[in-house]
Amino acid sequence: MAGFIERGASWSALAYGPGFAVLGYLAELLTGTTHAIAWVIVGLGLATITAPWVYARRRFLTVQVTDDELWQGRERLPLDQIAEVDDVGAPTGARVLGGGWTVPGKYDTLPVRLTDDTVVLAWAKDAGALRTALHERLVT
Repeated sequence: MAGFIERGASWSALAYGPGFAVLGYLAELLTGTTHAIAWVIVGLGLATITAPWVYARRRFLTVQVTDDELWQGRERLPLDQIAEVDDVGAPTGARVLGGGWTVPGKYDTLPVRLTDDTVVLAWAKDAGALRTALHERLVT
C-alpha cells in the first residue's frame, strides 16, 4: 500500500539562485562587459540563503502517512489514536497538529476525531488525498 507524503519544499529550489546568476552573466555577455566572479558570488549567496528556508519547510511543513503514524511537521500521531476522518466538524479552539498555533498558510484543514473523542486539525495542501490515505489505513 503506497503511503502519502507532501514535502514542505523541494531541494530543487536551491538551483534558482545559481540559475538567476547564470542568466545575469549571459545578459552581461551581450553587453560585452562581464563580472564572472561577482555572478558566482551572487549564485552561491542566493543558494546559501535558500538552504535554511528549504530545510525549515521540509522539517516543519512535511505531511506524511505511514503504516502506523500520521506525521504533521514535528508531531507524530499514532494511527490507532484516530477514530474518524469523515464528516468531522471543526470546533472552535481545536488543537492544530504539528506544533503550530494555526494551520500553515496555503494548507487545507482536515478535522480528525481521536479515540478520546477530541477533535484535532490535520492539514495538507491536498486535504482530500490526506483524508483518503488516512481512511485507507483506518479501514484495513
